[in-house]
Amino acid sequence: MKTSRENLVRLKLFNVNHKRRRVAQLDGMIAEFERMATELDAQIISEETKAGITDQSHFAYPTFAKAARLRRDNLRTSQMELMQERDQAVAELAIMEDELKKAEALEMRDGRTRGNEPTTRVAAG
Repeated sequence: MKTSRENLVRLKLFNVNHKRRRVAQLDGMIAEFERMATELDAQIISEETKAGITDQSHFAYPTFAKAARLRRDNLRTSQMELMQERDQAVAELAIMEDELKKAEALEMRDGRTRGNEPTTRVAAG
C-alpha cells in the first residue's frame, strides 16, 4: 500500500520531469529560432550584395531584404522572450528539484522509522 508520502514523491517527480521536458523544449525552440535568424541574415546579405545597396532607407533597397530583415527581427524578439521563459522555467525547476529531494528524504526517514518498529507486541499482563 502506498503511503501519502510516496504519492507526494511520485507527484513531485512527475512535476520535475515535466519541467525538465519544458526546459528542453524551450532550448530546442531557441536554437531553431537562432538557426532561422542566421539563415535570414545570410539571405539579407545576399540580396544586398546582388542589389549593391545596403542602405535600408534607399528607395531601391530590395523588398525581399526588407521582409527578411523584419522576419529576422521578429524571430530575435521571440527568441528573447523564450529565453526569459526558459530562465523562469529553470528557476522553477530548481525549486521543484529541491522540494523533491526534501520529500524523498522524508519518505526515506518514514520508511526507516516503520522498518524499526517491532512487528509483534508483547501483551502486558
